Amino acid sequence: MKYLSLSLSASLLLLGCQSTTFPSAEEEAQIVATEHLADPIEINQALLADESIAVIHPVADVDIDLDNNDIHISSDIWQHIRQNLSFDIPSNKRIDAQRNWYVKHPNYLDRVAKRAEPFMHYIVQELEANDMPLEMTLLPIVESAFDPFAYSHGRASGMWQFVPGTGKRFGMKQNWWYDGRRDVAASTQGAVKYLKYLHKYFDGDWLLALAAYNSGEGRVKRAMRNNARKNKPTDFWSLDLPKETRAYVPKLLALAEIVKQPEKFDLKLYEIENREVITKVDIKSQLDLAKAARLAELSLAEIQRLNPGFNRWATDPDGPHYLLLPTSKIEQFTTGLAKLSDKDRLSWQRYKIKNGDSLIKIANKFHTTPELVAKVNNVKGTNIRAGKHLLIPVAAQALDDYILSQDKRLAKTQSRERSGVKLTHLVKNGDTLWDISRVYKVSTKSIAKWNGMAPRDYIKPGQKLVIWQKAKMTQSSASPVEQIVMRNIRYKVRRGDSFARIADKFNVRISDIEKWNSLSRKNYLQPGQMLKLSVDVTNSI
Repeated sequence: MKYLSLSLSASLLLLGCQSTTFPSAEEEAQIVATEHLADPIEINQALLADESIAVIHPVADVDIDLDNNDIHISSDIWQHIRQNLSFDIPSNKRIDAQRNWYVKHPNYLDRVAKRAEPFMHYIVQELEANDMPLEMTLLPIVESAFDPFAYSHGRASGMWQFVPGTGKRFGMKQNWWYDGRRDVAASTQGAVKYLKYLHKYFDGDWLLALAAYNSGEGRVKRAMRNNARKNKPTDFWSLDLPKETRAYVPKLLALAEIVKQPEKFDLKLYEIENREVITKVDIKSQLDLAKAARLAELSLAEIQRLNPGFNRWATDPDGPHYLLLPTSKIEQFTTGLAKLSDKDRLSWQRYKIKNGDSLIKIANKFHTTPELVAKVNNVKGTNIRAGKHLLIPVAAQALDDYILSQDKRLAKTQSRERSGVKLTHLVKNGDTLWDISRVYKVSTKSIAKWNGMAPRDYIKPGQKLVIWQKAKMTQSSASPVEQIVMRNIRYKVRRGDSFARIADKFNVRISDIEKWNSLSRKNYLQPGQMLKLSVDVTNSI
């Protein structure tokens, strides 16, 4: 998507919002390769097991056959969803094609269902409370394969795939500590609001609303106006929309058809019990996630999987002040939390201010924010004095233990082995992703993929980017691989310099100088003018 955010393994393949009609051969290979990376059954047992209801499940669907008075009890949430599906599914080649892909990949459906298991009941409850069609429970499959850590090349994040602007528009806070687009509760509530808005905007047409959820209401509205001018129908199936959107709605309808009658396609859906398994707990103020895990008798990774909206080692000091926890763990967690004093919610370190220190420098050193350091020490403004002491809130465990924090997920992405020679580029003032791509002769899309970002994401000075280049061989076939090292430099134009003279001096092309600086060779260079250049320094290091 788009215009608007628990994964059991952040590394599982995402067939989400930016996928084309069918997965590529490489994507299909990834599906197979990652099939055994996660053990969702074990994780769900750890998160959700409750021995008190192991035999009798109090929440169940009861179906009564009035003809023979038989009573069939089902605790499978798919049965509840099946009985409440409302969309008419037309006979359509586009739907058939998507459905056939899902039918041929039952293992994929199983893995996604296992990943969705802790959240499905919560999502169904939210949809029903807002009088929404239960087909929408399937939308996170299309968007992100039910992974709230999903991040697309279009800057969409989370299970429901919101871009930053639309996420904020529908109530998802985003800052250094927290990204509501990945918060299961916040993003589900935001998705409900956005879908209701789109449904009203398109006069009650759910297919148009879904198309707009994928590509934006403006694009869908323009397609409708274009058809209307040509006296053509303006329903979803008749519109000229992007390839991704043309496949997007059929994917959801194909999934609805499978859920409605799985036996017709010789499928058995992975059973998910129709009962509440997670509960939102008010924690009042900031809390270290490691301490929360100990109170709930969960692993740190399990707490992070249930609460993927938190980017760092603790919850956001300014809220939201809640955690999603297994319902069976609530009593012991709340009892333990009540015994914690305010100072015991975090760990603390006493730090003596040195000459040259600033709040930003100190915060970076301790992996926190200058605002929090100032707040807990009652510092007004930014002035601090050498020799004085500050109390710094710090992580209760080693940062490496918070394996699903934003930093650790990025490190895992950047450390993944790929073909070629691995380089590291330190971003400098004035760098853009496009500039860097030209230096290393790779695409911006590739750089984004290697660094867990989107091509349109901002980069900042000091940021380290991993670059993979093809190995370059010297003239002798027996020679070892030579690593090409490029550096961005800023060159101050001297009196008498010209485009040709500078290009010759640094062994670059005049056309590249023009592109890097948005200049034309027809213009005169002025002494003192600063130019960005990308030069080969292989033989000088």
